Amino acid sequence: MKTYIRATGNISPQKSFGHQFLTDVIEHTGDRLTCIEPDYKGIIDVKLIRRMSRIIKMGVAAAMECLQESGVTVPDAITTGTAYGCLEDTGVFLTKMVEHNEELLTPTAFIQSTHNTIGAQIALMLQCHHYNNAFVHRGFSFESALLDGMLLLVEKEANNVLVGGIDEITNISHSILRRMDLYKRQQISNLDLFTTKTKGTLAGEGAAFFLLANESSSNDYATLDALHTFYKPISIKETEQQIVSFLSAQSINVNDIDLIITGRNGDIQNDAVYDQLQRSIFKNNSAGNYKHLCGEYPTSTAFALWVAVNIIKTAVVPVVISKAIKNKPKKILIYNHYQNIHHSLLLVSAC
Repeated sequence: MKTYIRATGNISPQKSFGHQFLTDVIEHTGDRLTCIEPDYKGIIDVKLIRRMSRIIKMGVAAAMECLQESGVTVPDAITTGTAYGCLEDTGVFLTKMVEHNEELLTPTAFIQSTHNTIGAQIALMLQCHHYNNAFVHRGFSFESALLDGMLLLVEKEANNVLVGGIDEITNISHSILRRMDLYKRQQISNLDLFTTKTKGTLAGEGAAFFLLANESSSNDYATLDALHTFYKPISIKETEQQIVSFLSAQSINVNDIDLIITGRNGDIQNDAVYDQLQRSIFKNNSAGNYKHLCGEYPTSTAFALWVAVNIIKTAVVPVVISKAIKNKPKKILIYNHYQNIHHSLLLVSAC
């Protein structure tokens, strides 16, 4: 099911927009990493900007950057993945429900709070009347969108597909999730995330888009060879078996992997899975991390994929990702789990 990644667009807590690849790493202090947003006036019509919430602007801008790099004006299909959807509009609507005793409510915030708003807005701007689907599968949201895009290419339903993973953090959602002890209680630097062996992680957000194609070109970043998801493994042994079986299906083994990018997030309980794998099947592999750069959120694997394909294209592994590998990796495995419930594997290779 090999597909080609032709272009990318990414808005994140790092300076990633404009195809910058971790040349100037941004430090955040606290328990929340907020996206560094571009000037939208040069990307989106100013009349439309006024009606867009923050996450819609981020998603649209990242998608437009991706399409501009690819040279594709209108994609054959659009698939998006988001676990939270447009939280800002959801918060506005729910707040007005309380303030107005559920009477005389304007529908605008509700209409724009739905999870498919971002993909729909992109299609409206492009006048794209083709296949358009949004996936809301919690920690599998981006992976589901990615799989849908790959299947469309394999089944010859499309020649190229625009795939995105988008989630935001708002003051309201951050406050609610913080009560569940998901985030660090102490104020720390994101660059020191893996040195603090305590409970909790850092909240994150981002919007990353990729143009998948069924044929190669000289400008491709990398190939996406395969992806696999599995749900609530009962033990570390099952997780190991899932990884070995996934690689075996691609006719390779773990020793063929040049770099493993893991979803460590600084939470002592969450990271125990990665620690155990590092002592077992990954013991001879170089490993890197990415969530200290973007924070933790359900579709963070979109940021991880952006990191992986840029590493392959530039043939350079930034020190902030891993200090234990030589440059020019040809094959990268992304392994992430979200709250030890949603586990995913993505295999990326040089073209």
